[in-house]
Amino acid sequence: MFRSIVAKVSLVLSVTLVATIGRATIGGEAASSAADRSSYRPTTVAAAGKDPQAAIDDDGRIYVVYGDGNVIRCAVSTDATGSKFQKPATIHDRGVLSIGMRRGPRIAISGGSIVVTAVVGEHGSGRDGDLLAWRSTDRGATWSTPTRLNSPAGSAREGLHATASGPKGLVYASWLDDRNDRKEVFGAGSRDGGLTWEPDKLVYRSPEKSVCECCHPSVAFGPEGSVYVMWRNNIKGARDLYVSRSTDLGSRFSGARKLGDRSWILNGCPMDGGAIAVDRAGNVATVWLRAGTVVSASPGRDELTIGDGVQPWLAFDRTEPVIVWLDKRPGRLMIRRGPTASAETIVDSGAIDPVVAMNLAQSRGVVVWEEAGAIRAAAVEPNH
Repeated sequence: MFRSIVAKVSLVLSVTLVATIGRATIGGEAASSAADRSSYRPTTVAAAGKDPQAAIDDDGRIYVVYGDGNVIRCAVSTDATGSKFQKPATIHDRGVLSIGMRRGPRIAISGGSIVVTAVVGEHGSGRDGDLLAWRSTDRGATWSTPTRLNSPAGSAREGLHATASGPKGLVYASWLDDRNDRKEVFGAGSRDGGLTWEPDKLVYRSPEKSVCECCHPSVAFGPEGSVYVMWRNNIKGARDLYVSRSTDLGSRFSGARKLGDRSWILNGCPMDGGAIAVDRAGNVATVWLRAGTVVSASPGRDELTIGDGVQPWLAFDRTEPVIVWLDKRPGRLMIRRGPTASAETIVDSGAIDPVVAMNLAQSRGVVVWEEAGAIRAAAVEPNH
């Protein structure tokens, strides 16, 4: 809930990177000197905005969606370098937009369709809110009227959700839902690039009162069209990450599976949900926060400690996950490309809520984040 207590987590600011599952570390010198050799050149996408998200189409164009007050905007790059963006288009400007702490719009691209989702209400602040979806088929120039995805009005009022695209026009959105007076994970899918949506269905219900109240879920597609949903649970006080998989676009989900080697007992919500991604071979990777440490794990495998920090995100390059995170919020924005790479600093301070998006075909991507009230971006060049 917006009024939920925030966990009082003491964060250590030094960054220690782990290079392999065997927990060999890259020393602190790599992080401290990374700014001197960084190849990342940040640019400003928009002078004002919050909670940016990004996606890349098959031609390499970068789409950045974000909230500007209660207005949802989308900026499109002029080329694949992300050095210049067109004037942002307005997607929606009515109602109260859920924004802040990973609330805010999401974007997914499937074929020729660009789909944006966001939670909008009449009053906001957790009192009401519906998950709405918009669609563009002209590279973000114009947008459809919204479709509501949650069937009972107002049940998506927490404002925390995720959206991803898969092959052949598949799109799936998942959110924290309050229809049963408890936080549950619901979802809805589209088979035609967001033109129409199937009825929403339950993904997961905690055996106790609720899942974690203020951490967003995450969604990713496998190459064959299966959809994965990840969320932070709350069982016996443990705020651990769980994942479930569906092979029929959310009609049925497998049993929930806990991630990681340990548990985090916490009397409060860390407001940090992490991210999930799947590569072209079907390998699943996740990244998330546990007690001030950024952790990565795959279902059924040992976890990997990335380092001390918060607000991690990841996306797959051709074969390896690209991970971004902060040493604190706001703070230094770090990036790591694959298990043997050194960390680099994109910006030294002031970054908030970074995300990374990759184009698998081109091994090229973009990192976007909020900094001093503006939306910033840096291209991730091909990893040779």
